[in-house]
Amino acid sequence: MLITARFVTGVAAAFMTPAGLSIITTTFAEGPMRNKALLVYAGTAAGGFSLGMFVGGLLTAASWRWVFFAPVILATAILVAGVRLIPRVAATRGDRREGFDLAGAVTITAAMLLVVLTVVRAPDVHLGWTATTLGASAALLLAFVAIERRSAAPLVRLGLLRSAPLVRANLGAMALTGSFFGFQFVTVLYLQELREWSTVETGLALMLVGIDSVLAPTLTPRLVERWGNVRVIFGGFLLAAVAYALFLPLGTDWTYPMMLPTLILTGLAFALAYGPLTIAATDGVAEAEQGVAGGLLNSSFQFGSALGLALVTAVNVAVTEPGRELDGYRAALVVPVVAALAGAAVMAVGLRRRAPRTQEEREAVMV
Repeated sequence: MLITARFVTGVAAAFMTPAGLSIITTTFAEGPMRNKALLVYAGTAAGGFSLGMFVGGLLTAASWRWVFFAPVILATAILVAGVRLIPRVAATRGDRREGFDLAGAVTITAAMLLVVLTVVRAPDVHLGWTATTLGASAALLLAFVAIERRSAAPLVRLGLLRSAPLVRANLGAMALTGSFFGFQFVTVLYLQELREWSTVETGLALMLVGIDSVLAPTLTPRLVERWGNVRVIFGGFLLAAVAYALFLPLGTDWTYPMMLPTLILTGLAFALAYGPLTIAATDGVAEAEQGVAGGLLNSSFQFGSALGLALVTAVNVAVTEPGRELDGYRAALVVPVVAALAGAAVMAVGLRRRAPRTQEEREAVMV
């Protein structure tokens, strides 16, 4: 039942998140106003990550069942508010798509699942099994590309991927969530399993990361206006790498003040990278494909977080020996550092200042 519930939740998020992002990008014209709206959107999402940790701890202290029931109440309230507040827009003839690319959806989903499964199982299985599942994932990815080339209504128009900024933004999204949730997972294990902190104490400790919900709509817009998306994202990844690296020498006797630099820098880094990545992934994309661009970005965020969690888990399991849990945590924390540096390297490719796209360049992406 738990797996089924998680599956249904994921399907619902896959519908809602790109649609919500598309409402913003099609309501506001490309420019400062859209950027500010997207950064408020990002700040709200970031606040949800942090507040969820704290509220989850409180609910678990009461009963673990409330962790699953409370979101139902919240979702119902949001649904009622959304029906009343979100304006209805009639779909035009050009907005309607012929059919649904089920084969493409199945192949790309299976390919991503196999990658995550391969990483999680790698410490416990023979190398041949790992190579086989990776090969199967690659074959499914090739099948997806072939299907998209022939489909009358492709899940993703492959021409959209000719946009280098869009590709960089999605790779950066994977690196950001992979490093962030990987770090958060190891930190929770350290605090609760090794230090024996309660769920409430852990939630309160990590709530400091929630400064991103304040900084994203206030500080980040000014930095983006002054320096541009790419430089701000690049700076965010560098700060993230520093933050995670500062946590590498963690010990059993660490006090909370010793953790503060990492927690504060992590919140700042997320504020600098998350919102601008959302802007970069939708910037220059035609209005008709804003939903697709939002879907790609959401998939990158989700796949990155799943892959990051799989990697830190695999490293932790491979290194940990009985009575030496701290060694496993330290080794696993290398993964977020490497992921953040990889994100910085990806964004460094686009550091050179570019003039705004001309109409001809935008039309080239549409081909």
